[in-house]
Amino acid sequence: MMNKLSTVSSPDGNLSVTFSLSDSGNPQYTVQYGQEQVIDTSGLGFEFQKLPPLKEGLQISSIERRSVDETWQPVWGEQKEVSNHYNELLVSLKETDDRERVVKLRFRVFNDGIGFRYEFPAQKSMDDSLFIMNEQTEFALTGDHTSWWIPADYDSYEYNYKQTKVSDIDASEFAGENERVDRQIDNFNAANTPITMKTEDGVYLSFHEANLTDYAGMTLGVTEDLKLVSELVPWADGTKVKTKTPFSTPWRTIQVSKSPGALAESFLLQNLNEPNKLDDTSWIEPMKYTGIWWEMHIGKSNWRLKEAAEGSFEDQGGSKHGATTENAKRYIDFNNRADIKGFLVEGWNTGWEYWGADSVGFFDFTTPYPDFDLQEVVDYAKTNNVALIGHHETSGQAAHYETRLDTAFQLYHDLGIHHVKTGYAGGIIPKGEYHHGQWMVRHYRKVVEKAAEYQIGINAHEPIKGTGLRRTYPNMMTREGVRGMEYNAWSEGMPPGHTTILPFTRVLSGPIDYTPGIFDISFDEYSDGEQVKSTLANQLALYVVLYSPMQMAADLPENYLTDDGDFHPMFQFIRDVAVDWDASHVLDAKIGDYVVTARKEKGNSTWFLGAVTDENERTVEVPLDFLDDGKTYNATIYKDGENAHWEENPTDYEINTQEVDSDTVLELWMAPGGGTAISFEAM
Repeated sequence: MMNKLSTVSSPDGNLSVTFSLSDSGNPQYTVQYGQEQVIDTSGLGFEFQKLPPLKEGLQISSIERRSVDETWQPVWGEQKEVSNHYNELLVSLKETDDRERVVKLRFRVFNDGIGFRYEFPAQKSMDDSLFIMNEQTEFALTGDHTSWWIPADYDSYEYNYKQTKVSDIDASEFAGENERVDRQIDNFNAANTPITMKTEDGVYLSFHEANLTDYAGMTLGVTEDLKLVSELVPWADGTKVKTKTPFSTPWRTIQVSKSPGALAESFLLQNLNEPNKLDDTSWIEPMKYTGIWWEMHIGKSNWRLKEAAEGSFEDQGGSKHGATTENAKRYIDFNNRADIKGFLVEGWNTGWEYWGADSVGFFDFTTPYPDFDLQEVVDYAKTNNVALIGHHETSGQAAHYETRLDTAFQLYHDLGIHHVKTGYAGGIIPKGEYHHGQWMVRHYRKVVEKAAEYQIGINAHEPIKGTGLRRTYPNMMTREGVRGMEYNAWSEGMPPGHTTILPFTRVLSGPIDYTPGIFDISFDEYSDGEQVKSTLANQLALYVVLYSPMQMAADLPENYLTDDGDFHPMFQFIRDVAVDWDASHVLDAKIGDYVVTARKEKGNSTWFLGAVTDENERTVEVPLDFLDDGKTYNATIYKDGENAHWEENPTDYEINTQEVDSDTVLELWMAPGGGTAISFEAM
């Protein structure tokens, strides 16, 4: 019998995983970071339908090791090149009884974290369809850490983050969400991933998964003895995963660092995905965009042209329909003048009048309302060097959408449209399935792959969480999966500290379509007391702090203009800021309090900096040692005015300029709910 204990360490030797078998043949592992054990003995196993559990009675049949040290270049991203450097341990296990089932455990240890997965080769004892009822992956914590989390909702990630001890993870305050058709929380003592923690010794941990392919999304339940235990999102019939051998699970990941900034700068998830599968990526274009969108959320206009009533159409606010040819041209004129490439139109196609009805298939994704001339708008956009972004809202009717994918994407392809925003706002049909279950994981992948065939990039709303797939399919550009800006339009919204948490939780999973850039903070003409809980300078900083290759200038075009028709002085930052980068650094951060991030524009010497704070004003010192040595830069500083306050005076601002270099240390003051945005242009 082979040695029951094997260790694999990171290339720098600071992080290690030790695999072992218990006396009863139960696979288990521990994780060490420096001198600190960060994961105690944690079990691994499965429960199946019509088969005994696979958890005990195993022995090691072989152990293999290898090391990989390479770099690769993303099509777009936070960094020009990515280092993929790890040491690997592959443990092959076989049952000692007559079934002799085989499973392999593959561990990869990087300097910034670990990933491990289960691999089931083809085998006679598991040659039929395989139904997984539970995956029993444990993460045994070594303390009651501070944690930042959202509930383990099977349908949505759209919650404000909570900060509690792990033992206090309790989502029972959200029990009322289960009354919605698009929300389901089964275990209130569980969290969605990524879930991030800080130990008493100042070590940061974040738990997630990578390469979620043909499998159920994973949530993490919390036990009384401080173990996180995998809980998979079920099918309608209660099964967790339907598969057959050979297959591999997603990678279970733990990012480990001494600072929150190091978590945000990690490429662990992408490195655990396969390389780019698209031969031609010349059509994939990161961009800023505007859209007929915010005006619907604040109530200026409607998605629908008419309302359906008793089988007939009644004119109910047709004049308020947002997606008209005339309105689209108005946005396009603004984009052309502002040099903003993308333009999203929501509510252009028929079917919105049936929203909330029991009928199925009311969106065909190709028929425009009579007041929207699709071809005319496309032609006008091209004439003005603007790219139309398509929109496919499904109302959760994913099965119907699949029957229309080719037709819908072919239309956009023929029109030269290369970006589509998808949406799944509603309960999933097939009924009983969840947004994060295996059926929908398959669906989301099908949409991305089909979109690539038609040279279309996807911005997915109500999505499955990001798990690094953008490396393999760089047309999977960005996604929502967050309580984003729209909530400020019609609810209590988000507290000012929300965006100081996101870079170290939700954004660890990938790009975020947060839709920043609101200048009319309180939108008094349309609001009923709602407002965006930030200052104007904070809105600018979000373009740097929250990464996405598609960044929206989300406000109404008129709110970016002065009374004289000139651009608002603060709008210049949105015009200038990049969306694709050569380098990205989190310079300083305290999760939930503040964050300072700097990024260098791809193929350019220009840097941009964004800093945001929570409801407390604060001053931070920022060394500019990230700038190129020997160069002088002109810094344009967009900051809070001295009387700025997210609630009392959110639009007070100042704009200053000064010469700086890599030896300069800036002192940045931020108002409550405030921020600072800076562009650095080499002189």
